[in-house]
Amino acid sequence: MGSIKDAMSCFTTGVTVVTTHFEGQDWGMTCNSFNTVSLEPPMVLWSVNKKALSHRAFTQSSGYLVNILRVEQKDLAMRFATGTQAERFETEHLVRESSQRMRLEHSLAWFDCKLERVIDVGDHHVLIGLVERFGSDSGVGLAVAQRQMGQLSLV
Repeated sequence: MGSIKDAMSCFTTGVTVVTTHFEGQDWGMTCNSFNTVSLEPPMVLWSVNKKALSHRAFTQSSGYLVNILRVEQKDLAMRFATGTQAERFETEHLVRESSQRMRLEHSLAWFDCKLERVIDVGDHHVLIGLVERFGSDSGVGLAVAQRQMGQLSLV
C-alpha cells in the first residue's frame, strides 16, 4: 500500500524556492506546497514543517518571497533542499529586493509577500502572504512527481 508520502507524491506540482530575511540572515528552502489563495487581494500560501531548521525564520519574519523555478533550475532546487543556509545562497544569480528578501534572478515568476497569517495544522504551519510585488517571464516551469523533477509534458 505504501506511505502517505508515496501517495502524495503522485500529485504533479511545481517547484519553488522560498526565501526570507530574518535577524540579519538569509533563509531559503525548496518547496512544492505553494498555491494561490486569492486574486483580490492577491494572496498565496505554502506550508513549512515545524521541524525544519528554518521554521522560526519563516513563521516569525515579516514575509517571504516565492521563486517559481524554471525547468533548467533543477540544480538550484536541489541546492535549496540540502546543505547549510550559507551553501544554499552561494550563487551569483541573486537579487536583494527592497523587502531584503532574496530573489533568484532567473526564476520563471516570483512573489514577494507580507506574512498575513500563520495557521497551525498538524506537523506544519501554513503561511498565508499578501503579494506586494511580483514578476514573471516566459519559459517552462520545473515540475515534480513521484520524487522526480523535470518538465511536464502537455498533451
